[in-house]
Order: sequence, then structure tokens, then C-alpha cells
Amino acid sequence: MRFDFTEDQHEIKRTAKDLLASRSTLEKVREAAEAGEYDAALWKELGELGWPGVAIDEAHGGGGLGYVELAGLLEESGYALLNGPFLATALCAAAISEAGSDGQKDEWLGRLASGEATGAFGLVGQVVPDGASADVVVVADRESGEARLLTGQGSLEGLDSIDPTRRYGIVEGGLPDGEPMPGDVAAAIDLGCVLTSAELVGVCGRALDMTVEYVKDRKQFGRPVGSFQAVQHRCAQMLLSTEGARASTYFAAWAADADRDRLPEAASLAKSAASKAGIEVTASAIQAHGGIGFTWEADVHWFYKRAQLDAAFLGSSAEHNRRLTALVSP
Repeated sequence: MRFDFTEDQHEIKRTAKDLLASRSTLEKVREAAEAGEYDAALWKELGELGWPGVAIDEAHGGGGLGYVELAGLLEESGYALLNGPFLATALCAAAISEAGSDGQKDEWLGRLASGEATGAFGLVGQVVPDGASADVVVVADRESGEARLLTGQGSLEGLDSIDPTRRYGIVEGGLPDGEPMPGDVAAAIDLGCVLTSAELVGVCGRALDMTVEYVKDRKQFGRPVGSFQAVQHRCAQMLLSTEGARASTYFAAWAADADRDRLPEAASLAKSAASKAGIEVTASAIQAHGGIGFTWEADVHWFYKRAQLDAAFLGSSAEHNRRLTALVSP
């Protein structure tokens, strides 16, 4: 068994990191969030590069790669706090690929792969990233195993949240009216958990890096605060949580590509670890930044807010722990 990325997968992640480091700086994220807008030029560029369609079959206009590659892109987008509908569109494309009819796939996958159309995916009764502004929305019900496809912007009601870097909608009540989806809804939900976990891993990684950089420079009592044992312990725990989430997420992405029998367990393992890490690592980042960490001027709070929404999306850590228990119990 191979425990590392291939050279091509390493190159995909390196290229994504370099591109987002220049195109999605925290200054641009802040400007877009305060203006309540997405960076349309960046989204167009990502569509031209094929990011939304990395894991979509070539027969439907995608890149024909796998969920490991897509998870790598989403980790880097979380690290950069990407301003745009990348996660939501990737989730929708995965849901249509798994649960959609042949007609739904033919109509939407090519448009989603190119970035011409944006998508969203969520569960009944939950907040949905980009649910109110997407061209196509898939809403699923884990209990009944059903899903519906809704078309047209405004399919879901908009919702203001604590995270101004992303637009949100909400699914209230049961399944909305829409086109039935005849495929594997359970797999679509599991893939959504994997991809959201990948973004959370990136959020954790950036919060950790920002914290380590800050505690090296910030001095108290004539020495860097990072030299104090309590701060070192906090950073060590942040690293442990981040790496645990990363390992479980890429195992789940591998299962999505290579061993679908293990996907349900792997997806819940990833979402449990990533949701817990997202909340704890970003909260620790703010704490380690001291008084400045609680201010609007500090960039670290953007990651905390994104983590809160991602952690609850498609099920919290506690919910996935309960699902894991049910899956592994005899």
C-alpha cells in the first residue's frame, strides 16, 4: 500500500498552493467579505483550469482524476480561505455523479466542470454553502435516502451567518419539490463529508501556521511567547489534531477512489476528526494570539468562523461518532 501522494498529486497541490497564495490573499478575502461579493475573475480562472471538474468523468467534460486529487485542491482552498463557490460546486458535482440520472448528468456535469454553472449540496434542515446563489442545488435526506435536484438561483432561502467569506442558504422542513434523483444518495452524502473535511484540514493548517509564526515573534517578559511551555503544548495539540484530521481525510478520499465498501466508515471517521479539529484548532489559534486574536483586524478569526460552519455541515463530530458506532457494531 502506498502511503504518500504520487508525484502528479504533489504537483497538483504545489501548483494550487502557489496560485492561491497570489490570487487569494487574506487582504483580498477580507475585501470580498466586507463587500459581500465573490471574486468573479478568480472563479473564472479556476474554471478554465478545470478545478471544479477534477473528479468528474472525462465523458462528462471533467478531468477524470480522483477524489484524492480533488481533496488536495480543497485542502489548499481551505488554507487560502478561497473566496468563491469551489467547495459547493465540487459537492454538487459529486452528488450528481453518484445520485443523478443520465439526463441530469448530461445536463449539469459539463457545466459544473467548466465553472460555467455553480452548484450546491446539502441536507434537509441544514445550512447549505452557496445554497441561495447556485444554479443547481441537490438536497438530500439521509434518513429516507432520497434526494432532489433544484434549478435556478434562489432555489433555497438565503441566510446571513457568522462567516461573511461565504454565502449560505438553508433547507427548512422536508425535501423540497424538485427532480427525483435515482442513484446512490448515501454515497453522495459520504463524498460530501470527505470533501468538506478536506477544506477543514486546510483551515486548520493555516490557523496553525499563523499561530506558530505569531508566537515566535510576539514577546512577553522579554522573550517570545512561543518559548513558554503552555504555549508550546497548545501548538503541539493543534498540530496533532490537524494531522489526525489530514490522515483520516485522505484515507477517506482513497476509499472513495479505490474501496467503496469502506467509504461509509471512512467518511464518518474523516468528518468526525476534521470537525473536532476545525473547532478546537481555530479556537486555540485565537487564544494563542492573545488580545489581538479577538479583534476584527486579526485575520485569524476568519478561519474560526469558516470552521464553525464547516464543522456543523453534513453532521457534527458527535453525530459522526454515533454513526461510526452503529457502523462498526456487530
